[in-house]
Amino acid sequence: MTANKYLDNRAKAVYETWGKQLPGKIAFFSSESSSTDANIPLIRLSGVDDSYPPQKKSFMMLKYMAEHFADHFEYFMRSDDDVYVRPDRLELFLRSVNSTHPQFIGQAGRGTQDEIGLLSLKTDENFCMGGPGVIMSRATLLQIAPHIRDCLKNLRSTHEDVEVGRCVRKYANVPCTWSYEMQSILYHNSSGTEAFTGPLKQREVHRAITLHPVKNHTHLYRLHSYVQGLAIRAAEGEVVRLTRELDRTSEEAGLSPPRLDQPASGTFISHLGMDASLQKWNAGLEEEVVPWDFFSRAAFQLGAANPRHKITSGVNEGLNDVVRDFMDMINRVSKERGRVIDFKEVLYGYIRWHPSLASEYILDMLLLYKKFRGKKMTVPVRRHAYMQVPLGPLYVREIEQEHLLEPASPTSAIQELVEVVVKSSLKDLSKLSYKVPSGEPSIPQKPKKIHFILPLAGRLKTFQRFIENFRSTCLEREENVALVVVSFQPPPGEEDTRDHVEALISSLHLDYPEADMTVLQANTTFSRAMALELGANLCKDSDLMFFIDVDMTFTSATLDRVRLHTKERLQIYYPIVFSEFDPDFSRDGKIDGYDHSLINEDVGYWRAFGFGIVAMYKSDLRSVGGLDTSILGWGGEDVDLYEKVLKSEIQIFRAADPGLTHVFHRVACDHNLEASQYQMCQGTRYSTYGAPHLKMKEQEHCWQGDRHLWLVVNCEISDHGEYCR
Repeated sequence: MTANKYLDNRAKAVYETWGKQLPGKIAFFSSESSSTDANIPLIRLSGVDDSYPPQKKSFMMLKYMAEHFADHFEYFMRSDDDVYVRPDRLELFLRSVNSTHPQFIGQAGRGTQDEIGLLSLKTDENFCMGGPGVIMSRATLLQIAPHIRDCLKNLRSTHEDVEVGRCVRKYANVPCTWSYEMQSILYHNSSGTEAFTGPLKQREVHRAITLHPVKNHTHLYRLHSYVQGLAIRAAEGEVVRLTRELDRTSEEAGLSPPRLDQPASGTFISHLGMDASLQKWNAGLEEEVVPWDFFSRAAFQLGAANPRHKITSGVNEGLNDVVRDFMDMINRVSKERGRVIDFKEVLYGYIRWHPSLASEYILDMLLLYKKFRGKKMTVPVRRHAYMQVPLGPLYVREIEQEHLLEPASPTSAIQELVEVVVKSSLKDLSKLSYKVPSGEPSIPQKPKKIHFILPLAGRLKTFQRFIENFRSTCLEREENVALVVVSFQPPPGEEDTRDHVEALISSLHLDYPEADMTVLQANTTFSRAMALELGANLCKDSDLMFFIDVDMTFTSATLDRVRLHTKERLQIYYPIVFSEFDPDFSRDGKIDGYDHSLINEDVGYWRAFGFGIVAMYKSDLRSVGGLDTSILGWGGEDVDLYEKVLKSEIQIFRAADPGLTHVFHRVACDHNLEASQYQMCQGTRYSTYGAPHLKMKEQEHCWQGDRHLWLVVNCEISDHGEYCR
């Protein structure tokens, strides 16, 4: 239903967008005097003008449909010219309803608060609100058609949708559907002219069959383009599903999967046949390990200028897309199961991007489980979700050279000759399973025991801080942990404190007699590799070990992540720790009493090239070849073990852990170390010299001298000029 002034804009936009996609016929009903140059199927109703309210136009439109179309269609939908309809969803919805019965489908209403009692509606009467669309079955239309003129003579209000509803109730004896769901199926946005003018990534837009109102016809084209994009994404998701099914079928039949990556086709999609899995690839080299970005209220991202920062808008948008698709998937059968699950929030999660395969998400979500069939209940549930957004095929298109302008450079010529588009919007989450809690109470399982293995040589004061951390985080909370301290002779010139270490552990045993704590004495010079091997020898093959240093602080959340990301024979957890800067540069020399949980760009950095802190099962340590105990002193053993893991079939889970902080301490590198070890030691030492107070011009001035300089420690001005050290 439209008017003459809207034929060349709204009506034309409807016909050029969703109107042509309907699984049936569309007609535009307007006044008798209407005229337009637009190529639309216009029906001029005799004796009808464009006056408002359009009661006569509405009823005569129904009469016309009954007389001309009743024998050809099952359903008839009356809508305004400012509505957007998703024809595919409309067809799917109507095929689930029996069209041989009288049906009057729409968003039920009884008027606004001010209109209650003024619309002449009985207590059990309602009407279908006209804006988002009203649907009648053939049986309903045929029953009211002979009484149209009678309904027009007995109008009791100025609202045409109220009067149509009264007529249908009187002559077809059917009310508008009383269903809460219709508010989201035939969706009306109360924002008026502002409706659907902003971001379209909204749950209502994705769930609805009709969207009303779209007052500006240009926004109708915009909305249609967005919905078409959703349809393309759904089709690409189906390509992923079918490709995987084809590969599985070929494998079961003993045949080679069909090659879909021949250059002649210009399409490369062979990787799409891989099932959704967090073990899609194995890194063979250190630089091939793709780290995970951790986020909760903030993002802890390796490589970011600020180690703790606000989640960026792009990441947040992608996260919202994935969560929305996930919730749509698990609610797809909500009606059959008599329950619906609502999303509340993401408590924490991990994200990583593999440049040629997929984006991956591990999300810990708080959901709300609502059961509306049988014994009604609403309970919060917390669930993990593992999701993958596979990258689509790589499209390569050649452009004829003769159509190109003279390239400005060889680089721009290559960019002009070959256009590469990577489609990253494919989603196929069908492999996910979701389970809600049953009515039976479950017995909570005791978390896996974590065996801390701590190498130590001297440094009693630092050890006392570590033990205080261990006591408050593990012993007071009755965490299922064990501690093995491997104590070595102190470095030359330092006091031998090994007896104090044993005394400290013994005093802890008095307070916590059930605690599993052991001190191993190694009467030799310090070797971290030997210390870890000695500690591992006390563990069984099925034990979960956590190699840690005395300089570290940790939280209970770290223990949860150690258990979550360490899987025997499958995965080893290499957390990326936050390392503090030298306090002389970052906090005016203050060390004692400092809050080591603080994470920002001024106080430290993510130690991307440190591999000493690791969680693994003892069986996995043995399977990769163990630690090289010939490496003495500081460093080298962690890199050696990391490279062994890379060469194995075991996955590496690498991510920033905001609960692990390496507390700053002075480093004195022994000149007797191997050259590679000494270089590593010096590199670690220099990386603690942060420069948060340098002005940008000072940094730029220093960088001009040496483009390879990646860390500025300090800049000073002397009689000989400006220099950096």
